[in-house]
Amino acid sequence: MKRIALLFIVLIPLLGYGQDEFLSKYQEAENLIQSNELDAAFSQFKELENSLPQEDTLYNYALWYKVMLASYLEETNRFQEKFDKSLALGLEALDGIEKGKDVFDDEFAKNKYFMIKNITVSNYGLGNFEEGKKWKEKMYQAKEKGELPEGIDEYFNFDFFKFEDKNIWGYEWYADLPEDRFSTSFTKVVYYVYSTNEDGSDKDQLYRLHVLMFHGNGQNFDYVMDKRLETAEGEVAGTLYAYTYNEDIDFQKLQNDVKEVLKGNLQPDTKRTTTIDKDGKVNVDVKIKN
Repeated sequence: MKRIALLFIVLIPLLGYGQDEFLSKYQEAENLIQSNELDAAFSQFKELENSLPQEDTLYNYALWYKVMLASYLEETNRFQEKFDKSLALGLEALDGIEKGKDVFDDEFAKNKYFMIKNITVSNYGLGNFEEGKKWKEKMYQAKEKGELPEGIDEYFNFDFFKFEDKNIWGYEWYADLPEDRFSTSFTKVVYYVYSTNEDGSDKDQLYRLHVLMFHGNGQNFDYVMDKRLETAEGEVAGTLYAYTYNEDIDFQKLQNDVKEVLKGNLQPDTKRTTTIDKDGKVNVDVKIKN
């Protein structure tokens, strides 16, 4: 999806607080930012945040910079699929957000759940699906408590990877399967497939892969993948019955299935038979042809 650029903070002037040694290190860290040595600047501010007494006025400045730099670098590394680095930076940013949420304003505190979803993406990118599930559960718990900020309160990004010249974004909705499968059309997960610009950023949405509620009865699955075209040409669309999922979705399998579809392995050759029993219940029998 379209990346949301982080607003990088303007250097905050100091009024001469803090011990001389800490002030000198702080000024060195500021200079590193000005020379665009952001990794080194982050390390310097992290060291300052760990060394300064919390009652020292300089501590809050160091903490603020640590979080802002960690957040910026986390996003950069995640988009480059350097998930080991983005995970470590995400955890550092979250640590700083937790420490600063009662010090800074509400907008600062809202970054907590945005960073939690970023940590989820990094875990999925590393193949740590069980660990990613634990972080994802934090999002669901916050949803139940009404704590999620606008933008991730209805759905959230949980997966990202590049495939050839395309960007692939996975988004998940919080809602559960309805009891009445015929009451609505329900999508639990969508993978968005984008073409890219020369710099690797998103260009055009080519198609979407929906993990869609299956409306029939009598099957041993709850969701089926459905491919919907946007700007793509020469592509096949439709329901892909070779890719089905239970209510507790196996997200490792799903990610692998998405990659198979990206390769062109649609396996759309199916036989679908619909019958209505004496009670008026609709039964759909789907068989994949060999």
